Amino acid sequence: MKNTVTLVGFVGNTPEVRTAQSGAAITNLSLATTRSFKDSEGNRQTETEWHRTTCFNGVGKCVAEHVTEGAMVMVTGRIHHSRWTDSGGQTCYGCEIIAEQVDFLAKAKESSSEEPKKRRSK
Repeated sequence: MKNTVTLVGFVGNTPEVRTAQSGAAITNLSLATTRSFKDSEGNRQTETEWHRTTCFNGVGKCVAEHVTEGAMVMVTGRIHHSRWTDSGGQTCYGCEIIAEQVDFLAKAKESSSEEPKKRRSK
């Protein structure tokens, strides 16, 4: 059994970088994917989903240096579910993509004619 996901989409924000207490670099970004479908009346519809994405260490540093809002990227990684209790005592749930590889497909407002660059964590 394997937990693997691949998403191709557009970056919705400037990547945010922080450092964990352990010294690990953590980069967060949101990734928009869109699907098209026909509704029950035959009309074409589109639906956009936003994916919270977290990159660690080398992958995160590279993403922070080279990716801007609007860039098209391909993220390969795993789905991570978390549960926590908020300050009001309510149980909260979250889902994010932990990126193991990010391929740069196109810069913001640019065609994808360049060969994609691969970045892997070590």
